[in-house]
Amino acid sequence: MPGSSFAPPADISLGSILIAFVAILVTIFLILRAERKQAAVGRREFQLFLLGYIVISICEIFTVGGLPMGSALQQRVVLGFTAVHLGAIVATLWILMLNGIVGFQLLDDGTPLSLGLILLSALALFIGTGYLALDTAFSYSRHFNSSMQGQNRNIGLYVLYQLAPLLFLAGFFILETVLVLRVLGERKPMLYLLAAALLFAIGQIFQYVISTHICSGTNGKINGALFETLFTLLAVVMTWVFWSSITEDDWPTPVTGGTYT
Repeated sequence: MPGSSFAPPADISLGSILIAFVAILVTIFLILRAERKQAAVGRREFQLFLLGYIVISICEIFTVGGLPMGSALQQRVVLGFTAVHLGAIVATLWILMLNGIVGFQLLDDGTPLSLGLILLSALALFIGTGYLALDTAFSYSRHFNSSMQGQNRNIGLYVLYQLAPLLFLAGFFILETVLVLRVLGERKPMLYLLAAALLFAIGQIFQYVISTHICSGTNGKINGALFETLFTLLAVVMTWVFWSSITEDDWPTPVTGGTYT
């Protein structure tokens, strides 16, 4: 999901906007499908992740899709959405990692305590990242003015937006791998998890490696962000398929201690 640069795009990308709209509709469908799995472990917690992804997709309509930058007000709107976008990415991936912990049933899932801890911690990350982005963009405190010069570096924002999400994703992958292989004693769900990781990685390759070449070849009409948005959507869908596959009611008794029902 780390897919937007802090500088808003200059041109409108209708393809990115369309994919973002599709992502919102598909995610709503996944939330409704999850609602039908009444006995699924971590149902509410996973729906929180999907809601976070909807917020990201809404922001991408304005940040990745772009808006005309003809006025100062339009520039401020895009910068504002960019800050929300960055905060939503960090918070949503934090929620995803916590979903990996939910599966071990350290706390009863779906309870006010479980949901409250996830929401409050995610909100703290959202506010912290959003503030850094807004202060950098609008110079409220002027503390980050130096980051807009030279090599345009903001270490705090870089850590929160680039490094932290990668750690959250790695944590989720490791936790779910242990859960599936050691607790459930299954292998098939790992195919879905690996597919999700591969699709996400492909999207990041388009964003950070291939995008420059696509822009050059299309005179800036298409960039890697369009493909990043598409592959991230596919990765989210496969993550839902993975979650659904490990919450079936017909799993055998776990091969180790503990339960997962």
